[in-house]
Amino acid sequence: MKKKKDLYLFNRIFIIFIFIITLFGITWFYLLFNSFKEGSYIFLSIYTISLVGILCIVYKWVYIPYKEINKVLTLFSQGYILKGIFDMRIFFNKKTHLAFQRFKEIIDTKELIEGSKKHAEYLALQNQINPHFLYNTLEGIRSEALIEGVDSIANMTEALGVFFRYTISNVDKFVTLEAEINNIENYYKIQEFRFGDKLELNIEFQVEDKEKVLKAKVPKLTLQPFFENAIFHGVEKKMGKGVLTLKISATNERLIIMVSDNGVGMEEERVRELNQKLRGASLEYMKEDGKKGGIALLNVNSRIKLIFGDEYGVYIYSKLGAGTDVEITIPFITEEQEEKI
Repeated sequence: MKKKKDLYLFNRIFIIFIFIITLFGITWFYLLFNSFKEGSYIFLSIYTISLVGILCIVYKWVYIPYKEINKVLTLFSQGYILKGIFDMRIFFNKKTHLAFQRFKEIIDTKELIEGSKKHAEYLALQNQINPHFLYNTLEGIRSEALIEGVDSIANMTEALGVFFRYTISNVDKFVTLEAEINNIENYYKIQEFRFGDKLELNIEFQVEDKEKVLKAKVPKLTLQPFFENAIFHGVEKKMGKGVLTLKISATNERLIIMVSDNGVGMEEERVRELNQKLRGASLEYMKEDGKKGGIALLNVNSRIKLIFGDEYGVYIYSKLGAGTDVEITIPFITEEQEEKI
């Protein structure tokens, strides 16, 4: 169990100040109601011992910790230590302690992100995945299917090739909302080969200027994870037809995207748990169980908050047996504004 923090330096100074005021108060009352002649030597002895004791406490409780803090901060400012500042025995006050803890979380998050990138690079090397090889292989399959007259296989491999090309290349860049929607339509086309008539996709625009909204910039691969989540954790588990709906609305400053399904939905407790995690930008999704269907939500939400801030992100509405609505809110970004991000 982690040891509880000692009293903060400010609190120690405050306690010593109270002791000093109390000591001088007692002295003042003694001098006011008594003469120096009667018991003066005893009083002066006690007074001197008390004063020396307070000075010793000041030295041990305040001066030494202050020198220690000052030394650690000096070394940190000169670049000699990094994480040592988080292991200090004492801080100036609670606010500085909380500030250092927040700073530690930021550093840890950065390290986790770097670690996840290195892990992804390692997996790519391990699996020897070459995107061009994948595209060429799919194109070869499509050509053979066309020669044999199997149009369904040709169409599927074409859709799969387009999907992978969009997904793998330039993941970090912004794209137009239109490009994201095209990718969703292509992804739906791939899923149609599996689900057939059981799956339906509807796209609705609740905006005045559709062309302007389609040109709005969004982080790449913002939408597809939600549709994948809706299919495999929503409509696939239900009886009957699964309906996926994409609703687009906008204001002058915000783009609001709703991904809905009529699937099995989620229990109220699960919805509350996910929304709690969605409130902040973090790497909690790395700890999430993929079978619960929360990784895509938390991953995209973290990307949005890290890029745009805590006022944007993802929120879930769901009812068991009725389906799930996922609301994505991001700023309305034009091509000119993209350069400033």
